Amino acid sequence: MATSDESVAIRIAMKGDMPVLGDYGARLVSLHHEWDPDRFIPSHSGTPKAYAGWLESQFDKPDVVILVAERSRTILGYTYAAVEGFDYMSLRGPAGVLHDIFVHEDERSQGIGRMLLDAITVELFTRGAPQIVLSTAAKNATAQRLFSAAGFRPAMIEMVRRRSQEGK
Repeated sequence: MATSDESVAIRIAMKGDMPVLGDYGARLVSLHHEWDPDRFIPSHSGTPKAYAGWLESQFDKPDVVILVAERSRTILGYTYAAVEGFDYMSLRGPAGVLHDIFVHEDERSQGIGRMLLDAITVELFTRGAPQIVLSTAAKNATAQRLFSAAGFRPAMIEMVRRRSQEGK
């Protein structure tokens, strides 16, 4: 699988990509923590290695898809998704679940996120997903515009209350 646009190619991730994807995963963690430190965990010095190890543990799962966007052998971003069965906690049937999509800060607003989103969508539908679901941070308006432009619609709103808010 390779899709390209102005020298950007989308391809299946390889185990050798893990150090970069671990760094990108840590950046994704940090970005979410910046948006809402009460909801999202912080990144720390071990996050890139831990994230890379976790992503690598997903490689052999037949319903998992990890794609990268690459230009001149430099990884610009990635997406991680899986075809999953019924999830009664989420009240949903089988679906492709888009867990992560990330583009390096220096490469944003060039259509790379859309390329990754389009490629993962095709891959999930090809693998039999009847629908695709994803979550996005409430403060991530850029991602929400991307997802809306690609045909996604809001379906759930997550709400958070910290224990320290008791009595308020």
